[in-house]
Amino acid sequence: MILCIETATSVCSVAIAENQQAVLVKETSSKNAHSGMLTVLIEESMKEAGMKFSELNAVAVSKGPGSYTGLRIGVSVAKGLCYSLDIPLLSVDTLQAMAFGMAKNYPGVPALYCPMIDARRMEVYCSLFDQENRQIRETKAEIIDKDSFSEYLNRESVWFFGDGADKCKNMITHSNAKFEDDFNPSAKYMVSMAWDKFQNKQVEDAAYFEPFYLKDFIPGIPKVKGLQ
Repeated sequence: MILCIETATSVCSVAIAENQQAVLVKETSSKNAHSGMLTVLIEESMKEAGMKFSELNAVAVSKGPGSYTGLRIGVSVAKGLCYSLDIPLLSVDTLQAMAFGMAKNYPGVPALYCPMIDARRMEVYCSLFDQENRQIRETKAEIIDKDSFSEYLNRESVWFFGDGADKCKNMITHSNAKFEDDFNPSAKYMVSMAWDKFQNKQVEDAAYFEPFYLKDFIPGIPKVKGLQ
């Protein structure tokens, strides 16, 4: 039994997986809900599944890239559970899990998958995966322009999706570019990769594991009077 946690974007999602199947999923897209809702969703999921925490064999967390705050919350909770239960910590690449979920929506359709996470302004975190969920382009934080992904779009269709894709529609206008508007990351898309890592004993050191931020965190100017 593996508990999967996804908090890399605005979605706060939890899934309980038995072997390679998600048996229960709970999630919310409420703004800034991670700190207040993650542990609630976990507790509700365990209760509805009729499980005790002692029955978990591992905890898997979406490692990024994504929201700095969201990633910190998800990883902190995952680490706490692993320490207290003395079970392994697994990490799953956020973009790869998104690509896996998107490919399941279009089985058998030849295409590449480009998950995009909003990194503010015109920048996105993105990568590129084929139908077998193999990464064929490194993960980058990049500013999108009219020539982005042209070497791939000139050869085949590419699906763009995630909360960073919408702002790229007006820039990527190639006829082979396809956009999915109704797609959200989910802990259920982590299950297959988490299971593989558990089987292959690809575990993280819970003491030293850090999320994959991709960019350094730059705090904004405090808006509370007296803190500037």
